[in-house]
Amino acid sequence: MSELTQIDPRLLRPNPWNTNRMSAENEEKLRNSIRRNGLIGAIVVRELDDGSLEIIGGEHRAQIAIEEGLDEVAVHNLGYLTDEKAKELMLLDNGRYGQDDAFELAELLDELATSSDTDLSSFMPFSSEDMDKLMTSTDIDLDALDDELNDDIGEVEITKEKREAPVQTHQILRFKVGMDDVEAVQRTIHRIMQEQGFTDEDSLTNAGDALVYLTGAFDDE
Repeated sequence: MSELTQIDPRLLRPNPWNTNRMSAENEEKLRNSIRRNGLIGAIVVRELDDGSLEIIGGEHRAQIAIEEGLDEVAVHNLGYLTDEKAKELMLLDNGRYGQDDAFELAELLDELATSSDTDLSSFMPFSSEDMDKLMTSTDIDLDALDDELNDDIGEVEITKEKREAPVQTHQILRFKVGMDDVEAVQRTIHRIMQEQGFTDEDSLTNAGDALVYLTGAFDDE
């Protein structure tokens, strides 16, 4: 049996083996998200022998829903499950198989930040530092790049410690692009990535390969 229904969150029991922990910062973000958009996604439960419902996925959401005074939440009842199956499903609920493409995620966050008067970091599952790092994936400072090119390169003494350090193969560059040109630049980079097959590495490296290809095409003219 599997059914989706609306239930008072106070009737749901937490399970005794949930490994998922939430920081105070992320708990506050989840609370702000529920206040702003309501509870998104059903809480997953199973039935116990005594007829009670035990949470498999969504314990934090259920608790905050109670604290925020919600009388009903969406619940996906999977019926009777063994402990082994319930633990397996709990781990699947807590984890994610994929990860966001940093380049496309930065575009989406930038679009939302531009169109919204609300601080996205107050309810999105990203810290302010995470947001800053993500936004730099399409934000490159040409002035800083020019300063680096003009810096004198001095001789560096190679020590044993430096020889043993991992070799740096890439460097992150930052540019600033005018708002009117952002879409065209991103479209061009994505087009080169697809046409030249730059899709095997992470999004930043793929975009960098596209820029290197574009630079080579310019140099050949």
